[in-house]
Amino acid sequence: MKCSHQDHGRVSVMTLSGEFTLEDVDRFQRMVADRFGASVKDLVLECENLEFVDSAGLESWLRLVEQTAERRGQLRLVKVDATVAKVLEITRLDKAFQVHETVESAVRSLR
Repeated sequence: MKCSHQDHGRVSVMTLSGEFTLEDVDRFQRMVADRFGASVKDLVLECENLEFVDSAGLESWLRLVEQTAERRGQLRLVKVDATVAKVLEITRLDKAFQVHETVESAVRSLR
């Protein structure tokens, strides 16, 4: 998985691409910790080019919901690929995440 970020004040937009699997979880968690260390409160995961997420990736997203809540922040997903959306639906996690069509919409929802 490739991951990059752009910070906008207390919001960080993290762009994920490729496949998010068990082997990516530690690196992803370190990147999230770096964002929190930079005083980020809310996270937006832009997933347009994320083709697959396995159970370990989903679990890390669920932990991320808890981590952001502990910081009085929130997590949003953006442009979820059809395959990832199907995985969320099958696992019934589609209700656990707010999904937006655009980054702008996701960021506005955090205010």
